Parts: sequence; C-alpha cells; structure tokens
Amino acid sequence: MAASHIQAVIFDLDGVITDTAEYHYLAWKKLADELNIPFNRNFNEALKGVSRMDSLKKIISRAQPAPSFSEDELNRLADRKNEYYKEYIQQITPDDLLPGITDLMEEIKQKGIKIGLASASKNAMVVLEKLGITSFFDGIVDAATIEHGKPDPEIFLAAARQLHAESASCVGIEDAEAGIQAIKAAGMFAVGIGTADKMKEADLRVEGTQKLSFIKIESAYLLKNKE
Repeated sequence: MAASHIQAVIFDLDGVITDTAEYHYLAWKKLADELNIPFNRNFNEALKGVSRMDSLKKIISRAQPAPSFSEDELNRLADRKNEYYKEYIQQITPDDLLPGITDLMEEIKQKGIKIGLASASKNAMVVLEKLGITSFFDGIVDAATIEHGKPDPEIFLAAARQLHAESASCVGIEDAEAGIQAIKAAGMFAVGIGTADKMKEADLRVEGTQKLSFIKIESAYLLKNKE
C-alpha cells in the first residue's frame, strides 16, 4: 500500500516534456542510410524509450545479411548518431515545450512536491536548458548514469533515491510502453500519455499532455491507494 500523499513526480523527457522524437528519427535515419539499412517512421516507433545502444542493435538487425560489428565499432556508430542528434536539437527553444507541461510543473511545485527527470536521453541536460526549465527539477537521472535501460526500473528507482522519496509515493509520467513498464516495476503510480492500446498498463491515461493536471493525477493516485 502506497503512502497517502505524493512525495515526487518523475517525468520522462521525450514525448512528455518536449517532442524530440523527430530529431531522434532524423539522426537514426541519417545513420541507417549511411549503413544502407532500411529505416522508416514505422520501425522508429519501436525505438521509443529504448537506450541508444539497444536502438542501434535493433536497426542493425534489419540488415540482410546482418553485419557484424565489434564493441568499439558499435560505440563509434552510436556516438555518430548522437552527434547528428546534438546538431538537430540546437534548434530547440521554450516554444517546443508540450502543451500544459509548464502549468503542471508549477502546480506540483506549489504543492511542495519534488520533481525529477528519468530520461533515456544522454543529452537531457542540454534539452532542459534549451527549453528553459532546468530550475523546476530537484533531481535528474539520465541514461549516462545507469546500467539498465527501460523497461528495467533502475532509472526510476535512482530518481526516487535522488529525491529522497519512497517509490510507492512517487508518480512517473511516460509516453512509451517500456517506460510505463519501468514505472510499474519500480512500484510507482504510472501516468501514461497516449492511446489505450499502448498505455494499457498505466494507472491513469490521458490522450495528450494538455489533458494533464495535478488534481487529476492526485485524485487517481489516492483512489488507487484506497483499493
């Protein structure tokens, strides 16, 4: 049974705070084209919430025949994709914040509740700075500081520790199935942004970020903890 009040809200970055998915897609597409591997938007959906190296391996597995790369070569390819991505995200401004997110963070802060970030992106700090929202965060955990990517709960558990919050008193917000699975595996309340078929494991689901409010999240959290 979770505590009767929320101690922390932990956000994913891509697809929740801002939509950098297009920049990831363009960067992966550029790399895949260089490797002569077929890559399209449909396959790109399977990479949401997945670590850079695991994404690279999924892309390489599409090649016929699948090439064999050493660990060093894989690291170089992953770094090359990241350089492409970093070039693309230089265009980000506060206008790229998704609808309602600033209002939601302000509501959470007013309640004295901590805010954390659990992002699969190793460039999370750069993106937050470009968006102008770094000051909202009490703790930031990105893929560079953990061993296991989502759906492993490690990143959410690390964020809870950083925020000195009990897992059962944390809310995680995600837009990817792997992220929702990670939140649930961490023993947290899961808020999913997206369609019913993708977010079926979420405790609370909304179609888009504009539908999020702290009152809605808190009500659903308290209701679940009465069960």
